[in-house]
Amino acid sequence: MKKHPVISGFLLLALVGVFLFLILRILVFFGEENQDFSFKDKDKIGIVMIEGVLSNSRDTIKQLDKYEEDDNVKAIVLRINSPGGAVVPSQEIYDKVSRLKKSKKVVVSMGSVAASGGYYIACAADRIIANPGTITGSIGVIAQFSQIEDLLEKVGLKTTVVKAGRYKDVGSPVREMTTADKNLVQGVIDDIHNQFIEAVLSNRDLSRENIENIADARIFTGRQALKAGLVDDLGNMEYAIDIATDLAGIEGKPEVVYPETKRKSLLRYIASETIAAISEEFRGLGTGISYLYNPARGM
Repeated sequence: MKKHPVISGFLLLALVGVFLFLILRILVFFGEENQDFSFKDKDKIGIVMIEGVLSNSRDTIKQLDKYEEDDNVKAIVLRINSPGGAVVPSQEIYDKVSRLKKSKKVVVSMGSVAASGGYYIACAADRIIANPGTITGSIGVIAQFSQIEDLLEKVGLKTTVVKAGRYKDVGSPVREMTTADKNLVQGVIDDIHNQFIEAVLSNRDLSRENIENIADARIFTGRQALKAGLVDDLGNMEYAIDIATDLAGIEGKPEVVYPETKRKSLLRYIASETIAAISEEFRGLGTGISYLYNPARGM
């Protein structure tokens, strides 16, 4: 009697399946000493990218929270490629990293630039790794106020300000700052600058005198920063991941995980990039106090 080819095929597949199942059971039972067939998740290194001018801390802190809750993530590498930005986002990310490193190791890998607010964040890490050519440092604060009084006069426009409080319109673009105005703003700037110095002082093995000597917003290469004690070692991102692996006590090669990225439509991508570019160009024209290094505007 001739066998049906379909039935024969099913029987063959069943035999192969049983054979593979038995092999697997044997391997699990007689598992070699150096092999792990328990299918446990590997230890992970979480990567967080901090890029561009800092305007908010929400996304970065959200990602750090996610890694903090994941027991398989043993260490985190912050890849910083930022000239800094607004004061508060820099401080909020710094505070988050300071708390996070109580439970997980945190290593900073510096990209092309990690200056001002970017360096402020880096201070909180367990270890800072810079590339030899990284631009870093710029421990300083800047405030910019535009003046358009003469322009308004030329086009025949006048403004009237009604205020309660002597300093309510400090930094107004329609009048020059008085000496008292400048002294007030300078006091605020000096205090914020001192907060930066205190953050560096509490995390780096440097005396206050040494930090104050270089906290004049000067910039350093990564190699110069190493000599000044602002970073711990020189190397690329892969080296930073190796350092994080060692600090976390991970045996073998860890799994390196990156944040999930949402795909944007081409139109949304073009729109978001355009808005970001315009915002960065006009950032220096408005009023604000920043931990920001920007050579194009002499910051």
